[in-house]
Amino acid sequence: MTPDVTVTVIVHNDAARLPRAVASVRRQTHANIEIVISDDHSTDETPFVARALAAQDDRIRCLRLARNSGGCSAPRNRALETARAPYLMFLDSDDELPANAVESLLAAHREREVDFTMGAVRRIRADNGRRSTWMPHLVAERRTLAGIEDDPRLFFEHLATSKMYARAFLDRHDLRFPEGIHYEDQLFTAQAYCLAKAFTIIPEPVYHWYTAPFATADSASISNQRHRLDNVRDRIHVQRLIDAFLTDSGHAALREDKDYKFLKHDFRLYAADLPHRDEAWLRSFAEITVPYVSQLAPGAFARLPRPERVVLQLVREGRLAEAQLAARGLGHGVAPRRVTADPEGGGTYWGERIPATGWARRELEVTDLELAARPFPSALFRHETTEVTAEPGACLHLRIRTYDPGLRLPVGPQRAALLLTPGRRRLTVPFRLTPVRPGIFEGEVRLDLATAPVPLHGFAGVRHPVLRIDHQGTANASVLLAPLSFPALTTRVGYRSGTAPHVLTIEPEGHNPGRLQIRWRPAGVTAHVTRPLARRLARPTVRRAGRLLAGLLR
Repeated sequence: MTPDVTVTVIVHNDAARLPRAVASVRRQTHANIEIVISDDHSTDETPFVARALAAQDDRIRCLRLARNSGGCSAPRNRALETARAPYLMFLDSDDELPANAVESLLAAHREREVDFTMGAVRRIRADNGRRSTWMPHLVAERRTLAGIEDDPRLFFEHLATSKMYARAFLDRHDLRFPEGIHYEDQLFTAQAYCLAKAFTIIPEPVYHWYTAPFATADSASISNQRHRLDNVRDRIHVQRLIDAFLTDSGHAALREDKDYKFLKHDFRLYAADLPHRDEAWLRSFAEITVPYVSQLAPGAFARLPRPERVVLQLVREGRLAEAQLAARGLGHGVAPRRVTADPEGGGTYWGERIPATGWARRELEVTDLELAARPFPSALFRHETTEVTAEPGACLHLRIRTYDPGLRLPVGPQRAALLLTPGRRRLTVPFRLTPVRPGIFEGEVRLDLATAPVPLHGFAGVRHPVLRIDHQGTANASVLLAPLSFPALTTRVGYRSGTAPHVLTIEPEGHNPGRLQIRWRPAGVTAHVTRPLARRLARPTVRRAGRLLAGLLR
């Protein structure tokens, strides 16, 4: 019997996770499927695992490339050549399909003749299990579009794996994954969006994408290997290919939307990492990106939030150290250290000088941040830890400098406090900020982590202290930036008179924005007895039984 859908599972040296991915396909509620395991010439146990899986289910076939291609395209294309079904899906070996993914997407195809169907992607953090929906606003409702012109925002949803393609559509346009490059999904998906006469979006989850954003450099996915300059080149190369396709296929009118997507998503990912790169890397990054960025549609820049426009312009001007400072505030409401007002034009600009060109003035003007006019609770400050010193026990001595470019704080000492919440209760450590010169305050605070109100059952996780300033009955709480590098400090704390031991690590955050980071890890009886018991008691069945027993005893 001809299968209705072929699901290709691509794999390379992933023997441990391949069975989980394949199992998610085997348990699909729509059973008439073909499963193709396409191995990109693995050198671990993957070939043996693949053959063992095929022996368990006659719906599974195995392919093995003669040599490693180094990407996702070749194993997908080889599988596509041999697929027997009229509809095709793709799955990576480190991800999964929800049980009804095939059924939901196939039903959308059968309801209306379209070139592909697509659904929601659930992102699952591999380190903590937290779930979120990828680009939720794009998949919030069921709809059929007559092309990407109906909603150009879809350029942001560039995953090939969230879709079920009609084989006839791919063959009609000879649409295959581009081989020999990374970020192939972006080009393939842009082509599919533009070539499709119609496609349907459904809100149901159809893909489980496991992410490890802070994996080590060696184990990080391609998209998380942003420290590699080749990674930057690959991403720019794909953008140029997409630009050429849009022009050649008669979709040049979509360039501004596509350029905005690049600036808002692709460049933004690298921008967040800029504070943690060295000078040589920054220079190379600018050499790779600036020639391309300079060709983008001006309207794409105007659609960006002001802090992102500032970082972009500083990189374009080669002011890379300032770009690092600006990047630490992306997404976290951190003020510039200093701004300059134009007494003639009336604008306020990032940094210590008024920009020389009209374009630079447009991009670096920060008047719309309303540094001097925001309500105090949302006012923008910049709090930097200039020194971290370990003291006996679990004490830290911090020197802090606060920048107030909007001159919101009156001259004189300011009441401030560090806030830290490892659990439901908060530790508040008051201290004073003393003026050094207009717009700059400094202070010192002793943070005793042994006094943190850790829950009875312990706490496992990461927290970042927040700095609060109290002023005329209102308060402003903002992130506390740490030195970008300092030796990690580790200590053991016996909370609750030694009955709740934890190991604490104090370290720089290591990624944007570079906050002071404190990590709690339960130890001893807390790790082996108290927390496992608390987890069992927190199960719904146990809670229900407890409520029932309490009711009977009333």
